[in-house]
Amino acid sequence: MTSPFLFSPLGLAMASLMLSPSTWAQTLLETVVISGSRAETQLSQTPASIGSVSRKQWDKDAPKSVGEIINRIPGVFWNDLGNEQHSMGIRQPISTNSVYQYLEDGIPIRPLGVFNHNALNEINMNGAGGVEVVKGAASSLYGSNAVGGAVNFLTLQPSRTPSGYAGIRHDHTDGFTRVDSGASNTWGPLGLRFSHYSSRRDQNNWAQYRGGKKDSFTLRGDYDLGGSSWLKTSLVHTDLDTDTTGNLSEADFRSNPGKSINTFSWRKDKATRANVAWESETLPGGMTTATLFARTNDHGQLPSYTINSCRASGATANAVTCPTSVKGTLNNNRVNSLGLDLKHVQQLDGLNARLVSGVYIDRSTNSYVSDNLSVTRTGSVNTSYVVNSLTNPLGVRDYQTQIANDALFAQLELSPAKDWRVVAGGRYDSISYDFKNNLTPGANYGAANELRRFSRWSPKVGATWALAPATSAYVNFSQGFTPPEVSELYGKTATPQLKPAVYENREVGLRSDLGQGLKLDAALYELQGRDTIVSYAFNENESENRNAGRTRSRGLEVALNQDKGAWDWRVGAHVADHDYLAYQVSPTLNYSGKTMKAAPNQTLHAQLGWKFMPASRLALGVVHLGSYWMDDANTTRYAGHTLLNLHASHQLQGQWELWGQVRNLTDKRYADTASRSGSSNSYGPGAPRSVMLGLSKSFGAR
Repeated sequence: MTSPFLFSPLGLAMASLMLSPSTWAQTLLETVVISGSRAETQLSQTPASIGSVSRKQWDKDAPKSVGEIINRIPGVFWNDLGNEQHSMGIRQPISTNSVYQYLEDGIPIRPLGVFNHNALNEINMNGAGGVEVVKGAASSLYGSNAVGGAVNFLTLQPSRTPSGYAGIRHDHTDGFTRVDSGASNTWGPLGLRFSHYSSRRDQNNWAQYRGGKKDSFTLRGDYDLGGSSWLKTSLVHTDLDTDTTGNLSEADFRSNPGKSINTFSWRKDKATRANVAWESETLPGGMTTATLFARTNDHGQLPSYTINSCRASGATANAVTCPTSVKGTLNNNRVNSLGLDLKHVQQLDGLNARLVSGVYIDRSTNSYVSDNLSVTRTGSVNTSYVVNSLTNPLGVRDYQTQIANDALFAQLELSPAKDWRVVAGGRYDSISYDFKNNLTPGANYGAANELRRFSRWSPKVGATWALAPATSAYVNFSQGFTPPEVSELYGKTATPQLKPAVYENREVGLRSDLGQGLKLDAALYELQGRDTIVSYAFNENESENRNAGRTRSRGLEVALNQDKGAWDWRVGAHVADHDYLAYQVSPTLNYSGKTMKAAPNQTLHAQLGWKFMPASRLALGVVHLGSYWMDDANTTRYAGHTLLNLHASHQLQGQWELWGQVRNLTDKRYADTASRSGSSNSYGPGAPRSVMLGLSKSFGAR
């Protein structure tokens, strides 16, 4: 059924743009993307909302994090949780939910069933040549979890001639230092590239207990086998070790935002991925790519979020009670994978048709161990702990799950008329979890052994219409799904009867070159979810997961940018609402009809750049996050915030570059996260004003 939102004033405004092609310029400089079809495709012929950022674009801004790269794309909000930890909001509220697919060269960086909301800390920013974000459901190509979107980082190819790069940056206020290096060349048929960065954040910064370090490198080799055949290999390794502070009470956030209530909590992530891809023209007009991949992820943590927090007392949230002894956990989650991604792209006779099809096979082993802790608290600060699993066995876990994912996918693209391009396809996923409890199943030690299977067909159909040489419109319908996570099935004693949640995405969009270097990309969407998993509480100590939720997210995404002469500017804006159509969490708590928590009604990222000298540029950036409800009951709002950032750069002789940045120029007090539980407010404080200086040296073309 067509959504009434498509007939709202915003929808009618977009429709009027689509029906007025004569207002647009006549020359479109084509952008080519890969992620919309898993093959190179003109963006104007891709019926999906896709945002991309090239290596050249993000090098100009010298981003500190992955978030500063992808947040340029309207509708994308990477939310900082400290030291490259993050949550995400793409056509969904900002959350840690498993509604995104994170990829590298089209291959998921983690298997299904063990989603990690911090997974983008496994990306080597210095080894990526670009990033593409498919917004909305994309399970027809990428399988499970590609619901809010699919984020695909593309490894940087070897250079044709000798090149190199070295850089250093430092932010004294944040205690942050990062070093980058890289080198590349091609010798005959063999091209190689090495890319590395290391970052350190010491304890001498604006806040307590926020240290961390990361080391990351990428090796890529491309070998020309001749006869339109290539062998492409990549090896990526990341090692992250970070403190985790935990959130603050209302009183601490207002009076002492640099405080940490934890002194020992931590997270250590190690990830290694290896891909070997053979690519060849196996049929006339047909290109086959077979990618063998292996990955290992080791995630150990003593998480701050499982340590019981202080509770509000008295008449206001500023009055808190902190018990002297509370509970916590210590856990390790390890994944090992082997798989094959086989893809064939075949040009067909007639109607300018193309068929993209393939097979995906993934075999992963997920092991999980968790122990209980007894935490000692002094005042509001957690000061020490002991492992107490023998005296408190409830919640101790030690299990292993064999995860199998087999999939077939196909997408047919054709042009029934000169100005039209139609796309239809889908993917069938077969999934199994073979769960084995290494402890004796029961009330203390978890669920019984079992084999659980799921399957899902995810369709997509869309079309583009060339309104003018420089303007195209599109419509798209696609489905996505999220199977239950391993932890949602086996984290407790009883195993719930769960099925995949299904999301339907409807969107219309417009892309145009308006002339004078001005470009527009806009999309109007609605994303509805059914059978979403709800934690239903029977009482204070007993709950189970159920497929009982229905959600609706709808909004407008607009990107405008222009690069002309000495001036360049860009605006990425998103307005949206996110509602619970059905969401009952206990016999007495029903949030149906409420707005979803952590769902800002608007976001904006903008920048104005001025090249005031041939080798010098100054840019002022704006980051705006709209207000949102801090709880599902819609009782308390975070007011949102607007931050200003300043960037200046100067190109020196010999391919040297000197640059500086001021983040949070006005030194605004703000929160990266704001939530409410019971009668207590909780905040993750954002960083104050800080200054970063950087110096880099390039050799040849990157």
